[in-house]
Amino acid sequence: MLVNIVFWVLAVATVLSGAAVFRVNSMARATYALAISFITVGIVVVLLHQDYIGLVTILMMVMEMAVMAVYMVMFMGMNPALMPMKMVHSKRTAVIAAGATFAVLGAGALLVPWPSRRGTPPADTARALGEALMGSKMLVMAVIAPAMVATIVAGVVLAAPRGRYDRYGDDLKRSRPDDPQPGGVGR
Repeated sequence: MLVNIVFWVLAVATVLSGAAVFRVNSMARATYALAISFITVGIVVVLLHQDYIGLVTILMMVMEMAVMAVYMVMFMGMNPALMPMKMVHSKRTAVIAAGATFAVLGAGALLVPWPSRRGTPPADTARALGEALMGSKMLVMAVIAPAMVATIVAGVVLAAPRGRYDRYGDDLKRSRPDDPQPGGVGR
């Protein structure tokens, strides 16, 4: 009973946060809404006893959203990422394209002659799926993960070269900071 309740709460949260991606008015908020949607999907997949796929989904999507947020800060600064903007462009064309894509994919799913199952599923499907997805690349992924984290940290450091205390220099007691760009926090 508890698993059913958690499933439906997560399903509703997934749909609402997915819809919020197109309803919010900034890139940063859309990124966070998309991250929440993917995390809830990953948890639902874990509830369906597909632990490997669920955890990989969560880890990959959290890293992807972190990288997206870092690039927003690096290239846009935090203010433009939070400024209101329209997240849907060419709404009529998008609706027509989405409807046509749904019709083609739906027709393909219904009309394609699907092959019948051959053989039996493995005893441990999660392990077999992990080996099929990663195979001999597991060592590569284990080595590259710290490099990816280091890249994200370096991107954040480079994106914000001056901290809030750097503006005051060595004299933190002065009343007005030395802002190279007027109109900031110290105005």
